[in-house]
Amino acid sequence: MLVPVSPPEAFSLKRAISRLSEVQQTHIQARITDTQAKLNEAGLLGRLVQLSETPKQLSDENIEPINQAYYAQRLPCPFLENEVCSIYEDRPAAFRELLVTSPAELCQDLVTNPIQSLPVHLRMGTVLGLLWKELADGPVRLIPLPLALEWAERHQSENTDTWTGIQLLEKGVNYMWEFLNHNADDAPS
Repeated sequence: MLVPVSPPEAFSLKRAISRLSEVQQTHIQARITDTQAKLNEAGLLGRLVQLSETPKQLSDENIEPINQAYYAQRLPCPFLENEVCSIYEDRPAAFRELLVTSPAELCQDLVTNPIQSLPVHLRMGTVLGLLWKELADGPVRLIPLPLALEWAERHQSENTDTWTGIQLLEKGVNYMWEFLNHNADDAPS
C-alpha cells in the first residue's frame, strides 16, 4: 500500500532510524534502495517524488491513480523484517489507523477482496499534516513511506520552526475538532 507520511512523521522516523545500530541502518537503507529501484523500473519513483514535493494541495482523485499503480507493484514495506515491523514503536499514524477485521489472507488482494476495516473517525496523520501546513506555510504534504527518510534529509532546513507546547496542543485540538466536525457533516444520517 502507498502509506502516506506527514512531514513531522518523516522527521521523527529519520531520528528513530539514526538511533539504530549502523548495521540496522545499512540494512534498512538497502531495503529502501531496493524498493526505490523497483519503483523506478515501474515508472513510479518520479511520480512519487513529485507527489511529495508538489507545492499545491492534491485531491484524493489526483492521488488515487498513483495509489493504484503503487499497489499493483505488490512491494513489501521496506521496514518489514521477517514479517515484523522493524519500526513498530515509531510507525506512522497511517499504520496505527489501519484497523482491519478481515482474515489476513484477504489482504493479499485488496482490489478483489472485500476488506472490512473499522471506521477511524480521526486521522492523526491528517492532523499532523495540517499542523505542518500551518507551521511551514505550504500544502499538506503526502510523503510516500519509501521516500520519507530522503524527504526529511532534503527538507531538514524546514524543520526549525516550533511552537510552544500549549500552542501545539491548542492548534492540534482545533484541527482535531475541525476534522471530527467535518466527518460528522459527511456521515450518512
